[in-house]
Amino acid sequence: MPADLVLAGITDEAAHDLPTQIEVLAELGWPAIELRTIGGRAVADLTDDQFAAAATALADSGLRVICLDSRIGDWARPITADFEQDLAELDVLARRARSIGTRYLRIMSYPNDGLSDHDWRTAVVTRIKVLTRRAEAAGVTLLHENCSGWAGTGAARMLELLDEVASPALKLLFDTGNGVAHGYDGFDLLGDIAGHVEHVHVKDADADGFTIPGEGTARVADCVKLLRANGYRGAWSLEPHLALRPHEPGELAAGAMTSFLAAGRAMAELLR
Repeated sequence: MPADLVLAGITDEAAHDLPTQIEVLAELGWPAIELRTIGGRAVADLTDDQFAAAATALADSGLRVICLDSRIGDWARPITADFEQDLAELDVLARRARSIGTRYLRIMSYPNDGLSDHDWRTAVVTRIKVLTRRAEAAGVTLLHENCSGWAGTGAARMLELLDEVASPALKLLFDTGNGVAHGYDGFDLLGDIAGHVEHVHVKDADADGFTIPGEGTARVADCVKLLRANGYRGAWSLEPHLALRPHEPGELAAGAMTSFLAAGRAMAELLR
């Protein structure tokens, strides 16, 4: 295992409560966590006291927080949604990120909601420029994920977004399994953006759904080789989607921790 390898996990896919999320990473022996929800609540929706308690628990466990996952521009917030909620969420998460020593916030680029392609693009670029300038002033970096939104499934649009915004506070997040889930070739897309990737989510999938990393058709091992060949030195964060139905509320499937551990061990093997 490379000495500088950073393995992490989006552990609300193993358990809702933070003690069990910490426990699963301890069992894997990993040093870092990516926070999305605690107790079923988004990080930005926690009270200050709740977040402070979580930060203390994480510090006591020795875990480093590598990223906070926002809902900005995601599947539930199309381009016609109230932009003020995104600005408010960014302000909260930027403050919380600084307090725990992380600089990354995950975002997406707004699904369409009846606009023409031209108007959709214009609105997305306008919003993300505003968000990025605010992030830059706050000392955090936005990571755009290849998922929901205008720039979610095409390399050309991702690169165009980076060029239009033109800020060091906007980078790309590549998810290895999103291509299979959303109907495009993720490995092919990665070939065009690999040099711009700042953070990686690891998952795998096939025609029947999400799988253990390495067992699907997302070419995860090939993605790892390509990223490393392009100088990637960031974290590898597990988001297996084995115990929950993405984009739907509800309880985790039975055996969530067990399936997360299995996916984590498989991911670690792929990264050796």
